Amino acid sequence: MDTQVENVLRQVAEENVRFVRLWFTDVSGTLKSVAVAPAELESAFEEGIGFDGSAVEGLTRVHESDMVMHPDPATFQILPSPSAGGKVARLFCDISTPDGAGARSDPRGVLRRAMEHASSMGFTFYAHPEFEFYLFNPVTDEYEIPTPIDSGSYFDHVSRSTAHDFRALAVRSLEEMGIAVGFSHHESGPGQNEIDLRVSDALTMADSIMTLRMLLEEIALSQGVIASFMPKPLEGLPGNGMHTHFSLFEGNRNAFYDPAAEYQISITARQFIAGVLAHAREISAVTNQHVNSYKRLFGRDEAPAYITWGKGVQSALIRVPAFKPGKANSARIEYRALDSAANPYLAFAVILRAGLDGIERGLDLADPLGIDAVDLDRLERKALGIQSLPTSLHEALREMENSTLVADTLGEDAFDYFIRNKLHEWELYRGQITPFERRHFMGGR
Repeated sequence: MDTQVENVLRQVAEENVRFVRLWFTDVSGTLKSVAVAPAELESAFEEGIGFDGSAVEGLTRVHESDMVMHPDPATFQILPSPSAGGKVARLFCDISTPDGAGARSDPRGVLRRAMEHASSMGFTFYAHPEFEFYLFNPVTDEYEIPTPIDSGSYFDHVSRSTAHDFRALAVRSLEEMGIAVGFSHHESGPGQNEIDLRVSDALTMADSIMTLRMLLEEIALSQGVIASFMPKPLEGLPGNGMHTHFSLFEGNRNAFYDPAAEYQISITARQFIAGVLAHAREISAVTNQHVNSYKRLFGRDEAPAYITWGKGVQSALIRVPAFKPGKANSARIEYRALDSAANPYLAFAVILRAGLDGIERGLDLADPLGIDAVDLDRLERKALGIQSLPTSLHEALREMENSTLVADTLGEDAFDYFIRNKLHEWELYRGQITPFERRHFMGGR
């Protein structure tokens, strides 16, 4: 028996775990779960657990409904705040067909394949996200505008606030599970908060983001508030970004670091940035997957609207953060378009493959833009060759449809399902009549 499996089984017995939740996600990033008793766990490791894959959005086709989930022993963690029925643990799963082949539309498998591609080039891919979310008071119906739980702003210390206690409980819960937290603080919007997870390999980080979302929702439920990851929940206030820092390592060496280069970033880093910029429009539907995502990407409140990079410009799509001299391992890039509602497995996968394409093709990186592209007029942007990100989900999907890179990264089934599912979302949205339209056009001017 595998040593990791043995360790999990022993810990389940020693900690008197009552049951284990097996987790995976659908293509949209919704967490799926099934609970098994400890007595069934060894069999689950050896044989997997069968289920109807056609009942899970985008996972497989109806005539291929039989799927098997295989718990990954490396992801075993005991969840905080055990219920009255005893301790509960969780394991993330990889999904396969009955003959053992990986499910083509398993998001975790998509990211794993992208990371194997990086590994074949000698790289390990690391991520460090800044996860933003709002806390709202309960609403009575879907048409009510939610009210933030406080009126705080960036870095405010709001004494005796729900948010302060909420963040403390969330951080403690994450650390109990072995998920390291770098920072937590009040963000710019009223009721808006941020929790930064410390760097790890991208697959582990995607698992951690899914765990973070679950914990935030459960803590919110226990405290009688709403935790929202909606990209743009309120007009005139900042959206929920998930600015994510990325780096590539070759063994223990940071491949993005060059002490003699401008900004101390290497040729590898410059080619990676060039690849992400080159594919930015076609990966946007994955990194920003909802109609609401494009209400955030309008170039204000430090959200990017244009495909630029730079060192100090907060609204650039890719920013090169400053790091202390001699801290070679801290060299990284920050991708700022991601929002908190993205499927982290698919988003990390397309960003990685875009960057690797830049390295494989040796793409040249244009000069950085030292100012905010939003402050330039249209003709100035055109003269500089600055492109915009898609301004709607529909535009992003049209770009994605023609992308060989995204199709190859997601695989045919996930690619086709994603586009069909999101076009359906767009059509539902397009048919809505908004308060803006009634306000401006009802009078028949």
